[in-house]
Amino acid sequence: MSLFEDENYIYRDTFFIHFADDHRPTGAEVKSCIESLGEKYEFADLRESDGKFESVTIRSPHDSSAMDISYVAGEEVVEQVAALMLDFRTITLSGDDHRKLKKLDDCNARFDIFHFEHKSDGPEGEELLDPGGLLLVMERLASVCDGVGLDPQSKTLL
Repeated sequence: MSLFEDENYIYRDTFFIHFADDHRPTGAEVKSCIESLGEKYEFADLRESDGKFESVTIRSPHDSSAMDISYVAGEEVVEQVAALMLDFRTITLSGDDHRKLKKLDDCNARFDIFHFEHKSDGPEGEELLDPGGLLLVMERLASVCDGVGLDPQSKTLL
């Protein structure tokens, strides 16, 4: 069941990891890379197609967060990458961002990471969401598929 259908979670943001489709990992590789982060991550609904990763739901109660992660490929991704390359021409890059941008230009697949906050039982307006878990998951997923993480809201390469 998608977290969009779970009344205990509130959708917050979408993040992406772009990569070349020939680097698409198996479901077992995705599960292993996330499990290497420790026991605070709970898996549900891991799906594969011909052994390759399709989607998964990951909950991190410690961070009051969860993620629905799904694989996307094809023209939609190619068009998004082309638009991003145009956008990044107007942004000043520093450090390792030039290498990431060059890698991004060769991407034709991505993981969509929908980030959710677990509703709190605390006082109204109290935010318990810790983005640290999301960033760690993105880092591990990017390493397993040799990809480039993207926060589209801030146009930040991760």
